[in-house]
Amino acid sequence: MARVQYTDWTVPVAQVGSHAGQQMPLDRVFPAPSGIGDNIVGVTEGADVHVNGQFDSIVDGLIFTGTFTAPVHAVCSRCDTPLDDDWSEQVTAFFPYEEEQSESKGGKGRKQDEDVEIIAGEDEAEDVYPLMDNGSFADLEALIRDTFVDALPLQPLCRPDCRGLCPQCGIDLNEYPDHHHETTDIRFAGLEALKARLEAAEGSADGE
Repeated sequence: MARVQYTDWTVPVAQVGSHAGQQMPLDRVFPAPSGIGDNIVGVTEGADVHVNGQFDSIVDGLIFTGTFTAPVHAVCSRCDTPLDDDWSEQVTAFFPYEEEQSESKGGKGRKQDEDVEIIAGEDEAEDVYPLMDNGSFADLEALIRDTFVDALPLQPLCRPDCRGLCPQCGIDLNEYPDHHHETTDIRFAGLEALKARLEAAEGSADGE
């Protein structure tokens, strides 16, 4: 049996789980858990995550539906422009009862309800997070972490057509789209040097 370990993300749900069909609203601020992104894009550990939604009780557990909102820090992967902003993600998650408790709630002759349970529970939910302490508590830590880890882009961009920075001097090419450097193709550097020597030699001959 999964025993409860009280954390900042523990939510008591025994009352809503006592009978199928009940609801419990949840509107709270939780600290962001560790492990959401990195220094390029992520949510800083301990930042406020606003959770607004509700738990709905079904035969086999609880379904949480709602919205998570958190301050995401990000930097454009091409031009290094800061992209800090609040991100909101829609969440649907299934919190199943432990098997023994589920059987005690629904009885042993529950084969006729299997199709209803599948539709109402596991197939509808995107993620599964078992309840703790005989169904009395839900823990949102893993759900918050998984939600934002899945949502964060691998390479954040300030805009899809970001030009990035000049590889030679670092100037922002979005602000100076016509910026360029005169360069010589190194494949022809030897020929350029030979041409310069020939021109110098011709100049010396003309001077004589």
